[in-house]
Amino acid sequence: MSGQVGVMGQGASRRLIGLVCGLLALTCALLAPRAEAQAQAAAERPNIVLILVDDAGYTDFGAYGGEIATPTIDALAARGARFSNFHATPMCAPSRAMLMTGLDSHMAGVANLPESTPPAHRDLPAYQGRLAQGVETVATRLKRAGYRTYMAGKWHLGHGPGDLPDAHGFDRSFALDATGGDNWDERSYFPLYERSPWFEDGKPATLPTDFYSSEFLVDQMIGYIGDGSGQAAPFFAYLPFLAIHIPVQAPEAFVRKYEATYRDGWTAQRERRRQGAVRTGLIGADTPMGPPPRNVAEWNALSPEAQALAARSMAINAGMLEAMDHHFGRLVDHLRATGQYDNTLFVILSDNGPEAGDPVAEPLFRLWLRRQGYEYGPDIMGGPGTYAAIGPGWASAAAAPGALYKFYTSEGGLRVPLIMAGPGMAEGQTVRAFSLISDIAPTLLDLAGVDHPPLHGRSLRPVLTGEAERIYGPDDPVGLEAAGDAALFKGDYKLTRNAGIWGDPAWRLYDIVRDPGETTDLAQAQPERVAAMLADYQAYAKAVGAADIPEGFSADRQIALNLIAHILADFRGLLLTGLVILVAVIGLAVFGWRRFARRSPERAGRLGRGITRGLVGLVGLLMVAIALRIWTAPQAFAATLGLGADSLLGVASLRADLGGFFGGGGIFALLAALRSDRRWLAPAMILLGLALTGRVISLVASGGGVPQIPPMIVEALLIVILALGWRALRPAPDREPSLA
Repeated sequence: MSGQVGVMGQGASRRLIGLVCGLLALTCALLAPRAEAQAQAAAERPNIVLILVDDAGYTDFGAYGGEIATPTIDALAARGARFSNFHATPMCAPSRAMLMTGLDSHMAGVANLPESTPPAHRDLPAYQGRLAQGVETVATRLKRAGYRTYMAGKWHLGHGPGDLPDAHGFDRSFALDATGGDNWDERSYFPLYERSPWFEDGKPATLPTDFYSSEFLVDQMIGYIGDGSGQAAPFFAYLPFLAIHIPVQAPEAFVRKYEATYRDGWTAQRERRRQGAVRTGLIGADTPMGPPPRNVAEWNALSPEAQALAARSMAINAGMLEAMDHHFGRLVDHLRATGQYDNTLFVILSDNGPEAGDPVAEPLFRLWLRRQGYEYGPDIMGGPGTYAAIGPGWASAAAAPGALYKFYTSEGGLRVPLIMAGPGMAEGQTVRAFSLISDIAPTLLDLAGVDHPPLHGRSLRPVLTGEAERIYGPDDPVGLEAAGDAALFKGDYKLTRNAGIWGDPAWRLYDIVRDPGETTDLAQAQPERVAAMLADYQAYAKAVGAADIPEGFSADRQIALNLIAHILADFRGLLLTGLVILVAVIGLAVFGWRRFARRSPERAGRLGRGITRGLVGLVGLLMVAIALRIWTAPQAFAATLGLGADSLLGVASLRADLGGFFGGGGIFALLAALRSDRRWLAPAMILLGLALTGRVISLVASGGGVPQIPPMIVEALLIVILALGWRALRPAPDREPSLA
């Protein structure tokens, strides 16, 4: 019995083992295709090359209608898709935070530039100027999914250990942690930095002697990527160029071809850019041009020298962009040569609209540039040790047909090019759906097959594949805020507020599909839509932690105040030395004059009155000369001061108001000098005193910044001279007492 039981037990065991083996075999058979599919999918995940151009305007690329040669970018646009209604933020750091994380800039911790954040906001979570703790970048998510991750270029999302690319998902990195940098060496381009802060893999780095930014960054990236041999994992390559941020600098070979391109000025260029956008199908032929900025002078009012300098600056800007495209082409050629091109997704975009600032126009900044060893002039600009910027005229042309430019939430500051090309993507697309820079991260993760939690942005895959016409429905509000300027997109409409010096703090409503130039404000005609969208914006601001901007704040003003402090600090040794010398000279002069006056009081009196009359007369001549300049060349004078004189009324007002001010004050000062009679000084002193008072009020209330300082010093000096004249010249004769 026991033997039978044993035999039976053995048979049951064999049957159980067979059953288990069968089930395992079936399971393997069922899972094998899935595992094979997963392995195949992993093997076919695309490489990703993300190109970020700094401060490129909507129509800067050839594929967007521009005249600048960008063949590499244009070829990728023809291979894939151009986006005609894509938006960034108006500032580089918030845009980069949204690009890297897929979150709103406030949620990412970088809602403003560190350089322009008001003191009241610096302790708030949304305004730390570095990626917030716990926030993951697209690089971190891709690395976790098996991607190799590389970065070379401008970071601008945090300072020092723990905040650089090596701490945010990048295997290798060579990063600039600043708003920008010189393109030829390590010297600082801005008084906020002692030198350009470059880091390699999180450690301070030194640039090679033959450094040119676009060339060097591509060389670094090619070295990181390699030839692909022995590398099963795909790569993510983030290449944020310094081009075409100030200072604009480029090898002369790229600049020379544009020597004659811009000689007819920015107004003509702006219209050519609009026509180019029409020709390439980005906008309709009836799309109106946005209004010109108030601070752009008439080209023909400029002197030939000023025109040559401006044309050269724009030629350098064009050469800089072409040089960037050329070196980007070397990366593309490398990927082709190593067999990695066909499976690579390319994404090319800009971080904001074109930069309109022109630091070279500011006397105090020019003094700092000289101290740094920079030079400028039409014959030398572009090369090592030179400094140039395009200014508001060319910036408004680069943004055509949009209004304004970087730092403002008008379309000129927000609407930028976006090109995507890669495996399986239909060629020659123009995607007209509204999209935002925070949409890039979820798109890359989606195309790479990487799961992720819900983000602020949405994947662009549906509009790339033709599955949908929009990723945001007509009733989906999309908010945006940076440095007090704000926008709320909803369907085809945009509610916007520009609080800066050149903008308008009022909320305005535009149909940006039919009117991307923002020429027709619909706010009064559609008050209900305005109210609804304003409520949407307020809800957005509360949800993301957007703080109220202090009254009178502007990014320009805050940067200017920071610049003044740093420039003065840089010159504190010279200033102290100069002050000591000045005090000593004045002391010796006073001592000597008093000794002379005691010995020869009559001669001293006559000499003092003569010197004073001469100084007062020079003040009068100076003011009359300024008046004549205003009356004969008002637009050139306006351009010198950064004023707007773009209409007949503006020109007439300039001649009448400023011309009358200087002419009247000058005549009174001359009469006082010629007649040796101080009573004529009173009107001139009152005029200059009121002018100085107005500047002080402007500086305190609305932030005139650096441009206000030199005129204030001059006006104060003129008042001092006139005050000396009042003391030295004879008083008005007393009236004889009346006998009546």
